[in-house]
Amino acid sequence: MSTHNQESKKKRQKSKASQVNSQGAPMHVQWRFVMVLVVLVAVFLSIAGRAAYIQIIKPDMLIEQGDKRTLRVRDNVNYRGLITDRNGQQLAVSIPAKAIFADPKVIFDNNALEDKDRWQALAIVLEIDVETLQSRVSDPKKRFVYLKRQVTPAMSEFVKNLKLPGIYLRDESKRYYPMGEVSAHIVGFTDVDDIGQEGIEKLYNKSLTGTPDKRRISINKQGRQIEIHDQEVGKKAEDLQLTIDQRIQALAYREIKAATLRYEATSASVVIVDVNNGELLAMANTPSFNPNNRKTVSGHRVRNRAVSDPFEPGSSLKPLAVLAGLEFGSIDVDTIIDTSPGEMFLGGSRVSDPSNYGKLSLSEIIKRSSNMGTSKIALEITQEFFMDTYYNMGLMSTTGLNMLGETDGIFHHRSKWSKHEISTLSFGYNIAVTAAQLARMYATIANGGVQYPLSIVLNQPPLEEPVRVVDESNARALVRMMESATERGGSGFKARVPGYRIAGKTGTSRKAVPGGYGEEYINVFAGIAPASNPQVAIVVVINEPGGDLYHAGDTAAPTFSKIAAGALQLLNVPPDSSQLATNFLNADANPSLSMRQGGD
Repeated sequence: MSTHNQESKKKRQKSKASQVNSQGAPMHVQWRFVMVLVVLVAVFLSIAGRAAYIQIIKPDMLIEQGDKRTLRVRDNVNYRGLITDRNGQQLAVSIPAKAIFADPKVIFDNNALEDKDRWQALAIVLEIDVETLQSRVSDPKKRFVYLKRQVTPAMSEFVKNLKLPGIYLRDESKRYYPMGEVSAHIVGFTDVDDIGQEGIEKLYNKSLTGTPDKRRISINKQGRQIEIHDQEVGKKAEDLQLTIDQRIQALAYREIKAATLRYEATSASVVIVDVNNGELLAMANTPSFNPNNRKTVSGHRVRNRAVSDPFEPGSSLKPLAVLAGLEFGSIDVDTIIDTSPGEMFLGGSRVSDPSNYGKLSLSEIIKRSSNMGTSKIALEITQEFFMDTYYNMGLMSTTGLNMLGETDGIFHHRSKWSKHEISTLSFGYNIAVTAAQLARMYATIANGGVQYPLSIVLNQPPLEEPVRVVDESNARALVRMMESATERGGSGFKARVPGYRIAGKTGTSRKAVPGGYGEEYINVFAGIAPASNPQVAIVVVINEPGGDLYHAGDTAAPTFSKIAAGALQLLNVPPDSSQLATNFLNADANPSLSMRQGGD
C-alpha cells in the first residue's frame, strides 16, 4: 500500500513538472528572440540613418575632412621684379633663399625637445639662446612659427641634416642690391617680407610685386603629390628700368664721397640731368648706407638729401635775376650796370660787393658774382613779374620725380616785399630749394627755356607735358654769360673741364640759425656742359665744409669738374673747345688763376 502510494506520488510530481516545462519554456524563448530582433533592427536603422545623413543631408562634411587629409594648395615662389639702369645693369634682384620654421605640435607629439644636443646645435646656428629658442616652440596649439628668414644655403643645409622633428625649411626669395651704397638712395630697399620700404622699391612696390601661381593637388600619406586638380596663374611682377646711368652714378658717388672726406663736410649731394628730356642720369648723397646690410641703415643715412633737404642757394641763383631782367625787358644783352660805389642801403640794411666794381656788363656781373649788379636789375622789375619768374622756373614746386620725402622748397610768398628782401632774393637768400630743383632750373636754361618734369623711370609717360617758360634767345644768351664764371678770374674757374666749354655759377651761403645766420656754409656749383651744345646739367652741394676751404669755388667747383669730365666721356660727348685750359692740373697750386673777384 505504502509502496503503491509512493509510486503514485512520484507520478503526480513528474506530471506537474512536465506541465511546467510544456507551458513555461516557449514563453522564455520567445522573449529572448524578440529582444535580439529589436536590437538588430535598431542597429540596422541607426546605420541606415547615419548613411542617409552622411550621403543625403551632410554629404560635404566627410568630403571636406578627407580633402584636408589629402588636398593641398601649393604656391610657387614669387620673385620680385628686377630694377635695372638705362643700359640693363641690375640694381636690385631677387635670389632664392630659405626660411626656417617650426611646427610646435609635431615637436610636442614626437617629444623632440628632449634631444638637447641637436637643439643646442640649432640654437648656435640661429645665434639665439637655446632656452629662448625652445620657449618659442613649446606651445603645441601653434602650428607655424618662423625661426629665421632668408638664411644662407650653408645654414639651410645644416638645419636639414639635423633632422629635428617639427623643424622645416620653406622656399622664399631675398632681395640683393649689387651696387650697394652707390645707388642706395635711389633704389631703396625692402623688408624681410619683400615689401618696399624706401626709394624706388617703395614708390613702385605695387608693380614690382606679383602674385604666385597656385596649384591644388592631392597627396598620399607619405606627403607626395599624386594628382593636380587645378592651377591658378598669378600676376607676374613687372621689371623696372630706370633712367639712371649706373656708370655715371658710380662716378658721381665716388667723387662726392671723396669730397666729403677731403673738405670734412657733414654731407654732400649731386644731381645730373639730361637737359634734352629731363631724365635723371645720376643722384647720389653722402652719407649713404648699404641696403644689403641693415646695420648701416639709420635715419640720417637713409634720407635722400638731394630731394628732401632745401637750402638757400646763394649766388647760384644770380643768373635767374639776370634772366628775369631780360624777360621783363628792362635790360638787354648789351646793358651795362653801374655798381658804384659797391654798396647801398635799402631800408636801413646794407647790400654790398667785396669791392667797388664800377660799371659791369651782364656777363661780368655773373663772373664777379656782384650782389650790387643783380640787386639793381631786380629792383627795376615789378615784384609780380620777378616772383613769377621764380615760380615758372619750378623753384616752388616738386620736380616730377615724385621721390619719397621730396619737398617743394621753402618760399614764404607775401603780397608786399621790401626792397631789401627783393635784393637778397636776387642773390639767393629768402628762398630755399633742393639740389633737384636747382638742377631742373639749370636744365631748363640749358635746353633753351623749355621746362621738362624730371623723370626716373625710362619710357614712362610724364606726369606733365614740357612747357616753354623762357624765351629761347634769352636762355641761350644767359648760357653764354655763365661761361664767364668759369673763365680765369671767375668764381667758378676750378669747375672748368679740359676740352669743354662749361657754363655755371658758384654759390656760397651761410646757413640760417635762429635769429640770423651762423658760421656754417653751404657750397654749391650748378653748371651746364658743354656750353655750345648742352647735354647735361649738374648740381653739386657740399654741406658744412669743416676745413680751411669754405667757398664753393674751392670745394663744389673742383668736384663738379671731376664729375662733368667723367660724365661727358661716358656719354661720348665730343669736345667743343679747341683750347684746353692751361695750367689745369696745377691751378690749385697757383692761387692767382683761381682768385675770387666776386662774392660767390
